[in-house]
Amino acid sequence: MSSDAPSPAEPDFRASRQNGDYPRPQLVRSEWRELDGPWRFAFDDDDRGLAERWHLAADFDRTIIVPFPFESDASGIADTGFHRVVWYSRTLTDADLTAAGYGGAQRSADTRLLLHLGAVDYRAMVWLDGVFLGSHEGGQTPFSFDVTTAIDEAATEHTIVVRAEDDPADVAQPRGKQDWRLDPHSIWYHRTTGIWQPVWLEAAPAAGVRLLHFTPDVPAGTVSVRVDLGREPQPGSTVEIRLDYEGKLVGQLTLPASASTRGVIEVTPQRNGQAYEELLWSPENPRLIDATVIVRTPLGDAVDTVASYLGLRSATWGGGRFLLNNRPYYVRSVLNQGYWPESHLASPTPDALRADIVLTKELGFNATRLHQKIEDPRFLYWADRLGLLVWAETPGAFEFSPVAATRLLAEWTAVIERDLSHPSIVTWVPLNESWGVQHIEHDPAMRAFARALVEVTRTLDGSRPVISNDGWEHVDSDIITVHDYESSGVVLEKRYADDDAKRRLLDGFGPAGRRILLDGQQTGDRPVMLTEFGGISFATRYADTDAWGYSHAAGPDDFVARLHAVVDALADSTFLAGYCYTQLADTLQETNGLLSDDRVPKAPIDVLRAIFAGGDPRA
Repeated sequence: MSSDAPSPAEPDFRASRQNGDYPRPQLVRSEWRELDGPWRFAFDDDDRGLAERWHLAADFDRTIIVPFPFESDASGIADTGFHRVVWYSRTLTDADLTAAGYGGAQRSADTRLLLHLGAVDYRAMVWLDGVFLGSHEGGQTPFSFDVTTAIDEAATEHTIVVRAEDDPADVAQPRGKQDWRLDPHSIWYHRTTGIWQPVWLEAAPAAGVRLLHFTPDVPAGTVSVRVDLGREPQPGSTVEIRLDYEGKLVGQLTLPASASTRGVIEVTPQRNGQAYEELLWSPENPRLIDATVIVRTPLGDAVDTVASYLGLRSATWGGGRFLLNNRPYYVRSVLNQGYWPESHLASPTPDALRADIVLTKELGFNATRLHQKIEDPRFLYWADRLGLLVWAETPGAFEFSPVAATRLLAEWTAVIERDLSHPSIVTWVPLNESWGVQHIEHDPAMRAFARALVEVTRTLDGSRPVISNDGWEHVDSDIITVHDYESSGVVLEKRYADDDAKRRLLDGFGPAGRRILLDGQQTGDRPVMLTEFGGISFATRYADTDAWGYSHAAGPDDFVARLHAVVDALADSTFLAGYCYTQLADTLQETNGLLSDDRVPKAPIDVLRAIFAGGDPRA
């Protein structure tokens, strides 16, 4: 494992206080091996590799730095052209296997070696020593292979080969903001092809933990838990779950073990109704409860021990407000594209994920909307730990077809399974601005698809609000959201002033000429939020002729004045339950960030914070 990596074997280890390197922060084991760094690499523009059995030769002519996409400078390739198929290979040594917990004496008949890939955009095939391990489709979600039987234990070296396919012209792929043109234009940017999140090895018992979910029930003072194992355990095996806060036991449960074990843990301090808020998670008090999960044999021997964490919090709505822990909470959010000029969708370092959250909070925001991207789980760890609400949004496809719908649904359900236990995520957003359902107002099939996404989301996780289509044309949303890039503060103030303005907004066409509500969408006492606005361009690193934005500032003073105008215009609204400003940082030619693309603020932090850090105007 990494030299400073977290280790549950350490007596004082707490998953809530890990260093941010571990690729799967809510299911931590002692031994693992990161495989990032130099890999051999090849373009396969003629798509000859499969026929010529490149997975056996694997002697590719280039070197790439994983996990950075080949389009980026950080990869060492920096080729932004169209390359639909690419190949990777890496040699595994005995040192790699030992660090992963699979070296010589560490092995037993019950030990399995798992190969994890955090994300490969868009389609992947994987081999080990010429043995085909399997394939995966979906560019934003993790996948794993049990490689135990593919390992020749007599060999001292082994070879991993990955074939990645990402067709720039395939608009049925959920692709988000990745441009289908050769060069970035308007609000789209360079593609991210192939491996772009960590690749790593770990050893785990065959009947060890593979999936761990925690779902809190704040009013009941309980936590529902789901523990999935790699295989059916021995009859009489048990699963023990221990919950600790700052070293003090707050809950425990022992259950008969099965392939999928479920139970409910009572959090004992929550019995005291006068003190129950002392353990609740919020951006102001991001309290995390550590969890230890032990799988035991019928004789009581530990088969597997993993560390995790959770947060006690509820995210609901009512009375026209977003409710955090059953209290009205005004959302002050900023749009985050999760893009860096040197590494594209991949973060340049694990600490860059933390740095974005620190900057977001320093700017006065209590939330972020991850836009058209499923972010690295380590970002969510820091959001959990440092305290930042997250709106989780899937990248959209650009066409409506059976293929596009099937792909999006599959990837979205995998995202929910991966991220369900993060307390920072308070809203699910499967569609944005009718991307992929452009004719939803007129096409019953598109409306049915949007509703289906919502219902599937609620089926898998009923603990958070769901937004059917962020921005407009809602069909079944728990929060009614509006996108409005009006640059005049006077116009915005009138448009969002009071209940009369609200009725005009919701009953007719919205600011973008789209209806906010479609037939069947209920309003009731659902909250209304302005979830994209601002977008003021102020180019500090790009020539003005290349800069793109919804309006343009002439200089730093004009930029601050324009920010004041659009943000202050919302202060007296009697119905808005929150907002999301566009955006945190510049993205190439899209220069409407509060920060330049190298994360340098365009005005002093204290000036920006004074604009965005106001309290709840409806309090």
